[in-house]
Amino acid sequence: MKTICFFNSTKAWGGGEKWHFDIALELHKNNFPVLVIVRDQSALHKRLQKTTVPVETIKVENLSYLNPLKVSKAAKLFEKHQLSAIIMNSSEDMKFAGLAAKKAGINHIIYRRGSAIPIKNTFINRYFFGNVLTSILANSHATKKTIVQNNADMFPLEKITVIPNGIETKTFLETSFEPVYSKTDSDEFVIGNLGRLVYQKNQSFLIDVARELKNRQFNFKLVIGGSGKLLKELQEKTQKLDVTDKVVFAGFIKNPKDLYSSIDVFMLSSFWEGFGYVIAESMLCEKPVVAFDVSSNPELVKDNVNGYLTEENDVNAVCDKIISLKENPKTYKEFSQNGKQMIVEEFDIRITVNRVKDYLVSLINEK
Repeated sequence: MKTICFFNSTKAWGGGEKWHFDIALELHKNNFPVLVIVRDQSALHKRLQKTTVPVETIKVENLSYLNPLKVSKAAKLFEKHQLSAIIMNSSEDMKFAGLAAKKAGINHIIYRRGSAIPIKNTFINRYFFGNVLTSILANSHATKKTIVQNNADMFPLEKITVIPNGIETKTFLETSFEPVYSKTDSDEFVIGNLGRLVYQKNQSFLIDVARELKNRQFNFKLVIGGSGKLLKELQEKTQKLDVTDKVVFAGFIKNPKDLYSSIDVFMLSSFWEGFGYVIAESMLCEKPVVAFDVSSNPELVKDNVNGYLTEENDVNAVCDKIISLKENPKTYKEFSQNGKQMIVEEFDIRITVNRVKDYLVSLINEK
């Protein structure tokens, strides 16, 4: 089999970079011919340098796809490595590497879509989705729906395959941790959230929840992990709503288990998620989850099985569910066990890698 190329020029580390790293590394370990093309000294590049995965570097900007010389140079690089397929992650990479792959005559030009945000129905998007891409990999059914949400003819649904993100469950469970918060008393119930402090993650809602729980005289603490541009705004809101004594801003957390080990329940307040890594990770740590019934959340949170789903931004409903989990130890234990079991059995990285491998093999072997 010819080489499969993972193309990712993003500087920072995120969900797409984690997916490219995990899948490329696991396929490489299984003697699958892979090549990863990255931006020099990007976060992904630095991690790959600690492995034996073959790597090439390239620099891509927003409008690089409009530069025919850069596109031709990339096409020659693809030809050199005799690629049979290429998988791209970002919109910029999809345009640039997609054009280069088409120029190089690569049969399978795959866009890996990891965000449940609707594709804009623009001329440029219609061109690439209609004339360059051959297949799409989506990380959830919610993400798949958003691809054609603004234009039902944007891309054939039968060529969009859903394979959820995988979790390295064994390594994750064996990873040591150091709690970021300790309870003030044994009766305190700790609610946790982890993510960038940005609009999408909607941590402002958590402050409203804290206010309502305090009004109900519920013994709790809210621990918010993560950094971002909304930190000051969130801190000011805790002061305004008089819940500074109930909310802990834990800052950037390198090891997620440090937070999960500190809490009793995980509350996801995001407006949307392509795939909720934090949901999967918290469930692995046997923490029930309360989340909105939106986006891809229902694909992980099974209502009344391993957590609760509520209407978006319904403060009272969320508070009711949190209090219920504390007051019903049997339900709490069942949710904890069910969540961990589901992640291990359905979302382990080995399961995901086998699905990706089968997907690629079937594509490449198509007549």
